[in-house]
Formats: sequence, structure tokens, C-alpha cells
Amino acid sequence: MANATELYWSKPNGMLPNSRFPLLVYRNGVEGGGEDAVRERFRANGWLNNWRYPGIYDYPHFHSTTHECLGVATGWMVLDLFGKGGERLKFSAGDVVLMPAGVSHAMVGHSDDVMVVGGYPEGRDWDNIQENHITEDTRRAAAKRIMMLPIPAKDPVFGKVLQEWIDAPSSVDADLNDFRDGLDPV
Repeated sequence: MANATELYWSKPNGMLPNSRFPLLVYRNGVEGGGEDAVRERFRANGWLNNWRYPGIYDYPHFHSTTHECLGVATGWMVLDLFGKGGERLKFSAGDVVLMPAGVSHAMVGHSDDVMVVGGYPEGRDWDNIQENHITEDTRRAAAKRIMMLPIPAKDPVFGKVLQEWIDAPSSVDADLNDFRDGLDPV
């Protein structure tokens, strides 16, 4: 059974936009993992354009044309998130990560048997913006694309409305302590 959803907040970090939406982690969101089980769960909830790969890219990058979900089918991986000074998290078979567009991520460790299944809301196409190649023009264009993206209709694990994103602050500069404490910011 899935544990409580974990929320990780970010802010812009140098040239990285990150997101006003929290990154969501569903520990054991697809109980036991498995490629078919993860892919079918994503597809049932409208997260399409699926792929499978032994992990993810090992360089910091983000997507500006879509949000992304990653499900660990087998093994484990460690991701660096949000750029320098961000979070380092380990994910194991069955775990699902819901990554808002703009959030920097890179795989920095993994088991020999790691296999990840990815997906995008309504099958959106993804781009690949590498942290080491961002210019001011690239950053501005990416930020505009990210701001225009809709909140997905359903989360990839439970098929529920993404209330965590609907309730998110309208700016990355909001006082996140109000949201972490469950208060209604004024």
C-alpha cells in the first residue's frame, strides 16, 4: 500500500526555474513496481507517451513543455533535484515521482537492475534543457512555456485531482512555511 505523499518545494536556483508546484513522491505508489504495472497505472490515469530506460539522464536537466512522472519498475536510483544545494533522494521499486515542469533532476546513483518507466500528462511531448547550456534567452523562453502549462487532470498514481498543485502558491516567492504548515495563506 502506498504511504502518504511526500511534498518537496523548490525555488528558482540560478538559471534553473524549478517550480511553484511541489515535487510529489508516492512511496510504493505502484506496489512492488514492475514495468507492466507501472506503465498500466500511468496509462489508466492519462499519463502517456511512455518510455522505459535503465534510470534517467545523469546530467542536470529539466523539461519546459510538460510535467513528468517517473516510476521505478525495478531496482533503485538516487536523484539530485532542484540544482546545487537542492535535495538528494533515493527511490526504489514501486516509488513514483511527479516532477513539475522546470524542476532540475539528474540520476547520481543506481542499482545494476534499475528500470524506470516515464510518462507525461495526456501524452505531451517533452524537451530536454540541460543546466550547463542555459542562456538568459533559453531561461526566459522556458519560463514562458512552463507558465502556460495546465495542471494535469489526474495524478499518475491514484487518478485523483492534483489538489497539492491546485492549492500551491501563485508565485515561487510565496512564504512556503504557510503551505507546509497547512495554513491558508492570506
